[in-house]
Amino acid sequence: MQITVKTFAQTREVCEEPELLLTLSPNASIADAIALLKSRSAKWGLALESHVLTACNQQLCDQQTALSAGDELAIFPPVTGG
Repeated sequence: MQITVKTFAQTREVCEEPELLLTLSPNASIADAIALLKSRSAKWGLALESHVLTACNQQLCDQQTALSAGDELAIFPPVTGG
């Protein structure tokens, strides 16, 4: 199955890919997608080495969430502010 991955903020800056199509096996989870992205290159490994937030189809979710064909996975760093 194929999903769209979008990156934001520091995650985008480090991996240098704002959007890409990712092919996963059926019944893959967000954790599976993250593991595959980390294996793509050192930049992806660095971008995803610390805690990141994930959203599937614009809904925040954890990395155990199952993905379906055509889903949009957003990856971004936690937001802090004051």
